[in-house]
Amino acid sequence: MSPEEGAIGRQPRLAVVTERWPIRGGFSISRGSKDFAEVAVATLASGDAIGRGECVPYGRYGESMEGVVSDIHRASAQLTGHEDRAHLQDLLPPGAARNALDCALWDLEAKLRGKPAYALAGLAAPEAVETAFTISLDTPEAMAAKAKAAAQYPLLKLKLGGDGDEARLAAIREAAPSVRLIADANEAWRPDNLEALMAAAGRAGVELIEQPLPAGEDAALAGITHHVPVCADESVHDREGLRALAGRYDAINIKLDKTGGLTEALALLREAQSLDLKIMVGCMVSTSLAMAPAMLLAQQADWVDLDGPLLLAEDRLAPLAYRDGKLQPPEPALWG
Repeated sequence: MSPEEGAIGRQPRLAVVTERWPIRGGFSISRGSKDFAEVAVATLASGDAIGRGECVPYGRYGESMEGVVSDIHRASAQLTGHEDRAHLQDLLPPGAARNALDCALWDLEAKLRGKPAYALAGLAAPEAVETAFTISLDTPEAMAAKAKAAAQYPLLKLKLGGDGDEARLAAIREAAPSVRLIADANEAWRPDNLEALMAAAGRAGVELIEQPLPAGEDAALAGITHHVPVCADESVHDREGLRALAGRYDAINIKLDKTGGLTEALALLREAQSLDLKIMVGCMVSTSLAMAPAMLLAQQADWVDLDGPLLLAEDRLAPLAYRDGKLQPPEPALWG
């Protein structure tokens, strides 16, 4: 029996670290700005095999770094082995803590069994995908200049903020006439300006607008013409409540930090597709370790927004490579 085979079924050993990664030039959305990506990394070891998962606690969802680290420790103590992902779904709710542990369990099983994570999930080997590159919220002039400077990226994602968005969209389109555009309002629009801003997005040739209205206040989306397809972000976390979004949204944004890991994300993907919802795969600002599991989902997405590492001043060893306008699949040394 090999050391790896002997380790199967044992409770993995846990280590958790928190890290701060500088963001190149800062990052701003409608809810505020930050200069660092703050992440937690869960490492699970069994025998000589090590699995890792990264998450980003998000205050918008009531999370804190201290609380997420505590939840990771608490749930890990109740895991019985590297295949315990199903039990993990009951131990923690959807969110960052479960994401870190779930992705670490996938990585650990891949290492123990000598099979890539995509094969364990019953998927084909991932291929390179085109990812959006995000332009932070700023003045129309500043965003237009950033869009023009990002000409090497075929798809740009614009962070919008409500007031002034019509001018932002027009200025960016003038500065970058041929680039594909998607946009994210981060809940900053209101019912009284919704139709005007949707029309402005349509005139600018925007392909998709994320979460224009606050989560819980999105019923107005069912009663207007969608000049641009509308994507749920803050309004959808996992499969619960997904059917209630039909008629309001045309697409959903799947993020591992919302679903609580790859396990639920794969199930959410399948259910959304059964409801004829288009798929976007997104991320928080974080390192390549957080992007790697999402690359498995990205293979079936209509839009991919996995640019977190591209926004950082530096990344991990063995990072995801960005070549010829596309994000490349992860190396085994990184994850899976």
